[in-house]
Amino acid sequence: MKGKRYLAKNIAFLTVGQFGTKLLVFFLVPLYTSVLTSAEYGTYDLYSATVGLFVPILTLNISDATTVFLLDKNISKEGIVSISLKYYFYSLLVFALLIVANIFFKFAPLFNEYPLFLFLMFAVNGLSQLLLNYARGFDRVKDVSVSGVLCSAVMIALNIIFLLPLHLGLKGYYLATIAGTFCQILYLCVSLKIFHFIKIRRQDRTLKKQMLSYSCPMTLNSVSWWVNTVSDRYIVTAMCGIVENGIYSVAYKIPSILSMFQLIFSQAWTLSAVQDFDKDDSNGFFSKMYGFYNAAMCIVCSVLIVLAKPVAHILYAKDFFAAWRYVPFLLVSVVFGSLSGYLGGIFAAVKDSKSFATSTVAGAVLNIVLNIVLIHFIGTLGAAVATAAAYILVWAMRMYNAKKIMRLDVSLIKDSALYLLLVAQSVVVLFSDRLGGWNYAVNVVLFLVACVLCRKEFVQIVEFGKRKIDGRE
Repeated sequence: MKGKRYLAKNIAFLTVGQFGTKLLVFFLVPLYTSVLTSAEYGTYDLYSATVGLFVPILTLNISDATTVFLLDKNISKEGIVSISLKYYFYSLLVFALLIVANIFFKFAPLFNEYPLFLFLMFAVNGLSQLLLNYARGFDRVKDVSVSGVLCSAVMIALNIIFLLPLHLGLKGYYLATIAGTFCQILYLCVSLKIFHFIKIRRQDRTLKKQMLSYSCPMTLNSVSWWVNTVSDRYIVTAMCGIVENGIYSVAYKIPSILSMFQLIFSQAWTLSAVQDFDKDDSNGFFSKMYGFYNAAMCIVCSVLIVLAKPVAHILYAKDFFAAWRYVPFLLVSVVFGSLSGYLGGIFAAVKDSKSFATSTVAGAVLNIVLNIVLIHFIGTLGAAVATAAAYILVWAMRMYNAKKIMRLDVSLIKDSALYLLLVAQSVVVLFSDRLGGWNYAVNVVLFLVACVLCRKEFVQIVEFGKRKIDGRE
């Protein structure tokens, strides 16, 4: 089937980029946790999280509109690129003014320590997001992968140089991150020949209005998604301190393995969803892909929950080792965030940005409320539990709305049993000190039960692989 071939091709390209990129960064975690203090890592994390908030707000999330509109062959590519770049440059000016205002009025003194780094992080992150979405919209997924590997290679090399022989500490970490992203920008500008698409002439007002009508609701979605993903860092900092936030931030490094698989699939999936949308799902493509994706994410999550503490021993140095307690529920949150992203591909196909926003806002509100309540009673662990609960709500709402748009054949009873197994594994790991060796015994049994529940999907994946090898698919 054309849809499966297109999806498989994009997954292959994105796997090369994402796997190489994330794996290399993942293995540098011991370096970061041994060279940087918990407070320094917590500071960097807050800078990064703040940039992640302001990029979609100040650009009106125009980058999300670029991919969807560029995939429409009836719309001028020059117009889309020129409009989106205009809003990016507007955002640079506004962010610079906000930094200057903060220097004078000291709204957030923490961000006055490295104002130049904060601005440069915003500049390179905003532009790289835009260029990556251009590449996806041009169906140049290969360039997305190559640029990702280049970015990571430069970032990693400079981190080793800046942190070890030069001993630049946190400043070196900032410089390496900014330089790596800048190299990615240069590569994409050259490979996409982006300057050929920039037109200074008067822009199409109708196209601009259409893009903004899609992107503005997505701004609310992006901000709410940011709340679900990183707002807990601010609440942890406020209630438990910057050191505890540094430890909590490091806990995300193990779930980043699962996030890597999620990111690869979701980027390829959005392209396939837009091109192969069929509200009746007559060939079962959407339903089958959901089943495969759900099974794969849950099984990988189950394995990582079992290995959370042993991997933490290897990755987390000094005080950072305490982060292992937060890993299991953060892994569960990645699973539901991934499934929510899959269903989001359906909304992207019909340009329904409002359904994106409604579900994510609801999750964001729940996240903030639960963070405040749970952190008060059970400390930083409450942030991880709150994040998982919020993503579960987002997934439930999107599943309900997606079924209104198209026919989806999903076994919710079986899937719910699978999700309960993941939660049970997470609870068992939390009590591993009391359970001793029984912790692994119980979790292995739960993992095997999960494999039995997913056996149908695994058989179908194997059969599909055989047909690909035989040239029948």
